[in-house]
Amino acid sequence: MTDFDTVDYFTDPALVPDPHPYYDHLRAKCPVTREPNYGVYAVTGYQEANDVLRDSESFSSCIAVGGPFPPLPFTPEGEDITAQIAAHRTELPMFEHMVTMDPPEHTGARSLLNKLLVPSRLKENEEFMWKLADKQLDEFIDDGKCEFLGAYAKVFTLLVIADLLGVPEAYHEELRINLAGGPTVGSIDKEIVPVNPLEWLDNLFSELISDRRRNPCDDVLTSLAGAKYPDGSTPEVTEVVRTATFLFAAGQETTAKLLGSAMQFLITRPDLQDVLRADRSRIPVFIEETLRMQAPVKSGFRLAKKAVEVGEVPLSAGDLVMVCPGAANRDPRRFENPHEFDLARPNFREHMAFGRGVHTCPGSPLARVEGRVSLERILDRMLDIRADPEKHGSVDDPVFQFEPTFILRGLTELHITYTPQS
Repeated sequence: MTDFDTVDYFTDPALVPDPHPYYDHLRAKCPVTREPNYGVYAVTGYQEANDVLRDSESFSSCIAVGGPFPPLPFTPEGEDITAQIAAHRTELPMFEHMVTMDPPEHTGARSLLNKLLVPSRLKENEEFMWKLADKQLDEFIDDGKCEFLGAYAKVFTLLVIADLLGVPEAYHEELRINLAGGPTVGSIDKEIVPVNPLEWLDNLFSELISDRRRNPCDDVLTSLAGAKYPDGSTPEVTEVVRTATFLFAAGQETTAKLLGSAMQFLITRPDLQDVLRADRSRIPVFIEETLRMQAPVKSGFRLAKKAVEVGEVPLSAGDLVMVCPGAANRDPRRFENPHEFDLARPNFREHMAFGRGVHTCPGSPLARVEGRVSLERILDRMLDIRADPEKHGSVDDPVFQFEPTFILRGLTELHITYTPQS
């Protein structure tokens, strides 16, 4: 029996299969609770999480990906540590990427991404998705079984973003080899060190963006290479490159986890397959409820820049805060019967899987379309989708393994069987 009052959330594998009893325990004590091992304030309440994520004046994202690992490179002093954060920012993990930036630097970096994620480009990208979904399914559909994450989810999400960014198809196979099975972020089963998984992509996009600035073409990469900041200034090549690699990092892995979770719910709830086959218009609601029940991001971190109160709990400058979207998404004060998957839920779009505030996921429209297109074609081409009992122990009560990480929530593998449908 796990002692939730002393367990180490960051390293104990007992919490990996199902963290929700732990979240419920913390929330019952207080929606903002200081955990005992690293002094991190865990935010498990919906309103409290919303308040933290929307308050970039009081909270910095500089520790967004590492939380307490590694420790802060400085000792917080005084009632406002904004200047200390600025002085030591380059000593923190992934400081150069948008996810750890605060306004106004974040505003400029995000503006480059916003110029890419425009409706016309997203529409073109959706047309590519329909073709890609069938192309990927064609690789294994006749087998009647597959490991879904490796055969479909990871490759599909990777190549969707490659197309969105205009990466030439000549590079697509290289992307599959280097990125479709990348490292787990925030692993609890190895020494926790700051790892930047984007180095290979940085090198690739440096080459591509530099080439387009020298030799412009009529393509998406040229548009990205020529993008300017709101004040009209031209970003350095490295800044444009980081925009591209951020989209890969933020979108590919998390959307692959969304697709895996969606398939998991379909095979454990065959009735949902019947409902969606009968009425495809319910697929978007199914995707939202999947996101609520199993948010791909398990933990996100903020550093209090000044004294502030969250949920009537006083915090001091330098306090580390951990927002748990999966916990907020099952707060009974916000969602009735929060642990039940419910296609009739009236407030299904209120989940926090995509965050809130200035760091709200810019790729959320893309992820939703990827989910809808994938489910449409999977339901068209697979009948009687079930867990493979040889891999998961049972068709009716399968056992799943989840990635041992405190940052992300996703399956390690998902073996399915099905009847191919031409």
